[in-house]
Parts: sequence; structure tokens; C-alpha cells
Amino acid sequence: MFRQALPGFASIWQTIAGEAERESALWRAALRPEAEREELAIFSPLADERFALGVESIYEGYLLHYGRARLFAPADRDTSILLGDYLYAHGLVRVSREGDVGVVADLAELLALCAHLRAERQPGDGTAWAATIALLGGVEERLAEAREALTDNGDPAPLVELAESAAGAQAVARALALHTAHVS
Repeated sequence: MFRQALPGFASIWQTIAGEAERESALWRAALRPEAEREELAIFSPLADERFALGVESIYEGYLLHYGRARLFAPADRDTSILLGDYLYAHGLVRVSREGDVGVVADLAELLALCAHLRAERQPGDGTAWAATIALLGGVEERLAEAREALTDNGDPAPLVELAESAAGAQAVARALALHTAHVS
């Protein structure tokens, strides 16, 4: 589906795994065997392909914090959190290379919002992901209002509407179903 990768790697998944493996013996030990890796794009299909590697890096970090990661299976919670933070940082660096500070700010806001929702045991992180990723690279002021509707009123509908208008109802439904299957 997505062919974007760094030189020397055949896919996004090999790029994420290969860089982590070279970065640290701890990350290398946390990698699932190749046959057990789930090379499944969840939210990046909603975005412009140029953001795919960064989005999947960040989302894999998110899954290490809050769900079942696709490429990694760390031995303990501390390693999972550290590896997730590493992947957040790498993903944000990758996205920042596209030269749009607004995109980086949107992703940082997404991570802060989702951390808040998780800490408060509130639903809606999937819709926040879908809307943010579907609108990456575009100027969308309604995103802030839709996020407020979620945090203030528990209403995910404005986020769903924004995501569907940008990426299509079927693509958003697929992403949300896959997300639900991967988070705890």
C-alpha cells in the first residue's frame, strides 16, 4: 500500500524496525520476529502519503503506550513506554522534514489530547486520531472546535464528521475498527 521508506529499506515497516534495531539493543530485543509482525497501516491511509512513515512511527509509539503494538513486544512496561517515546520523537522528526510546523503542532496536540483522554478514562482517542490524520497538511480551524466537543461534552461526532469529509466514511470506519482492535 505505502511504498515510502528510507533508502536501504523496502517498506515503512522495515524502516521503523531497522532504525530502532540499529538505535538500541533494547529496541532490537523488543522487536517481534518478522513472521509475527503485523504490517498494517491503520491511520496513515487517511493522510497524504508523504506523512505515512511519520504517522505510522508515531502511532506505533502510541500503541506501545496504550495498546498492542504491531512491530514490537517489549518485555516490560518501562521498556514499552521508553520505546513509545522514542517512536513519537522519530515520527515527529520525520513529519517535520516536510516543512510544515502546523502539522507537527497538530500531532503534538493529538498526543496531548489522547494522553488526557486515557488518563481520564474517556473514550474518543480513535476519533481524535482519525480527524487529525485525515486533516494533516490542511488548514482546518474546525479541528480545535471538534476536539473541544470531545473533551468538554464527550461528543465525538464533530471529529467523525471532519474525518469522513476529508477521507471518506469507509476509510474512517476501517481505521476506527482497526484502532479499537489494537488499543486496551
